[in-house]
Amino acid sequence: MFSKSNSISLVTLFLLSVAFNNKSFGQSTTYNQFWNEIQFSRTLNEKWSTELDIGAAYSSTESSSNLFENTVQRSIRGWGHYYLNPRWKLSSFLAYYSNKDVPEIGQFESPEWRFALQGIYFFHKTGYTLSTRMRTEFRHMKNQDDDYELVFRYRQQLKYLQPINSKILRSGVFYAIASDEIYLKSGAKVTGESFFDRNRFNIGAGYLFTDDFQVELCYANEYLPRNKGNQTTNAASLTITFNNLLENIQKKTAAHNHEGSDE
Repeated sequence: MFSKSNSISLVTLFLLSVAFNNKSFGQSTTYNQFWNEIQFSRTLNEKWSTELDIGAAYSSTESSSNLFENTVQRSIRGWGHYYLNPRWKLSSFLAYYSNKDVPEIGQFESPEWRFALQGIYFFHKTGYTLSTRMRTEFRHMKNQDDDYELVFRYRQQLKYLQPINSKILRSGVFYAIASDEIYLKSGAKVTGESFFDRNRFNIGAGYLFTDDFQVELCYANEYLPRNKGNQTTNAASLTITFNNLLENIQKKTAAHNHEGSDE
């Protein structure tokens, strides 16, 4: 069990990370990007669920500020989630990333297979939720010499979520979110030799149209130290989530057919 002082320390770390991120802003080459992801999740039972994510990223270039100038990445990712208890959620995923002209790795094509182990600890509070996420990633990436390198990366995130027009998340509720995440990695030719990979600050809001359909729109600011010059990325992020989509469609179809048979 975490004490009140532990929670305060985590909040302090979050604020310090934001301050560091803002201090670094303006010292880098800046890119504007748009990230979008569609998530499909399915509940198997009280302990297990699965998830499929399909994503794409678009970016400006040094000569154009249009955030849709280049399609820099497409991805597909499959998850397995295990709910150990109300505070711990354990997950793993396998993903394929088609990295094309990505500024952060030198703007060359670099296909990537990625495997990750993740744990999220929730501090459930009245009126809001604070969580910390720990993720270890094993990235198998092609470098400029057409050789695949194994890159190890660790990510630590602190996230704050607060419903706006309700005390709990449910259908018809708006919510606000803010998070900060630090990335640490092993040195590699494809991603650079620096140990500190990046810092990502994220702030935004979401809306639950139903208990099984929600949309989230955020602003993300990333600071990336790189061998050939530091980079800053400003990104708009859109995430659309469907829970138990096929099951809900089947239920509506069955209900419609039943109503038709009663006529």
